[in-house]
Amino acid sequence: MHTDLTTGSIDEHLIKLSLPAIIGYFFHTMFNVTDTYFAGIISTEALAALSLCASIFFMILAIAIGMSEALTSLVGNALGEKNLQKARHIALNAMLFAFLLSLFLSIFGILSVPYLINALGDSSYTAEALSYINVILYATLFFIGSFFFNALLNATGDMVSFRNVLIFTAFLNIALNYVFVYTFNYGVSGIAMATIISEFITMSYLFYKLQKTTLHLNMQEFSFDAKVILELLKQGFPPSMNMFMMAFGMYIITYFVAPYGKEAVAAFGIGMRIEQIFLMPVVGLSIATLAIVSQNNGAKSYARIMPTTNLAIKYGFILSALGVAAFYLFGNFLASLLTNDLQVIEQSVLYLRICGFAFFGFVMIFIYIAMLQGIAKPAVIFPISVYRQVIAPIALFSLLALFELEIYSLWLGLDAIIFSSAAFLWWVSYKKLKALG
Repeated sequence: MHTDLTTGSIDEHLIKLSLPAIIGYFFHTMFNVTDTYFAGIISTEALAALSLCASIFFMILAIAIGMSEALTSLVGNALGEKNLQKARHIALNAMLFAFLLSLFLSIFGILSVPYLINALGDSSYTAEALSYINVILYATLFFIGSFFFNALLNATGDMVSFRNVLIFTAFLNIALNYVFVYTFNYGVSGIAMATIISEFITMSYLFYKLQKTTLHLNMQEFSFDAKVILELLKQGFPPSMNMFMMAFGMYIITYFVAPYGKEAVAAFGIGMRIEQIFLMPVVGLSIATLAIVSQNNGAKSYARIMPTTNLAIKYGFILSALGVAAFYLFGNFLASLLTNDLQVIEQSVLYLRICGFAFFGFVMIFIYIAMLQGIAKPAVIFPISVYRQVIAPIALFSLLALFELEIYSLWLGLDAIIFSSAAFLWWVSYKKLKALG
């Protein structure tokens, strides 16, 4: 069975699909917050190491995330066409693609990560960073498998399975971190071990749930189709590069934050973790938007696409206002939950109170990107990502560094970059939607 998103109330579909995704990704973020908490117990250097590794590992996974989003769009369009055989055919070829992709990214990551870490020039947390990331990289298959299996479930309208397993593994991760960090004293490598065990369980459960759907994978039906692989690459390259540039952008920001000291790097990591908690509803809305738009585009029900997008934007703005208020009222308290270093807390609160306003820009970016993927027009995503994550930060932050301004100038510059990107995506999306009629 799969949910038909081409009929019925758009409002109900959006809420029904986004709520499980929001809850699931909230617990996924709490999973990361747990890692940050235990790293804070170890040392400020460990906190800085996890902050750096988050951006580096996300660069590795970004390609897989983008490709999995393309898979949701392709299978969702096939289901919208009521062509189940085509949907299964795409899914089976995507599994081969996922395996080859995980092998490539794992090898690439192992070879390249030491250079990325050493490029920052701060040796005070290099050992901790390598200790963490080297364990994670050997389990790349588990992460990519989870993304691809969940992408297929999303295409069928199932957002609940991912939610359920993320809730379970969030609590499991707490127990595993306690065992590896406290009992066995493995340090940051223990945090990594807890992560890969949880991710293996996530992948296994999602595969089990997928086998219960109309898309169940029967390898006897598999026939290699280069056209499907090429279409995945074509549709997946722009969102993959968007995700990659997001991760690379985090690395670039870390590079410019590093001269302010390890406390500033640790604060950036904590600020992002807290920020991610409040961004989860927006992520959930974007996933729901992608699923709804994909099926309606496949069914040529174009009149339902703009209302879906506008409604998601409206809900996102309401949630953003709540997030900004929370940062101003409770920012100090939230940061103090993750570290007792007063300087790190102060820097974290500064980041949250300035960059919190960027939430409104993120809503537009996430929702419009999801819509463009859903209508199979993702080409513009890549150039805007290059601008937002690479060109603008390097140019602007280099100028700010030249004048040796305080760190708050970086966060104000980041807000400006995000809002300018959002405005451009709005303009492009409006044109694309108008062309659909």
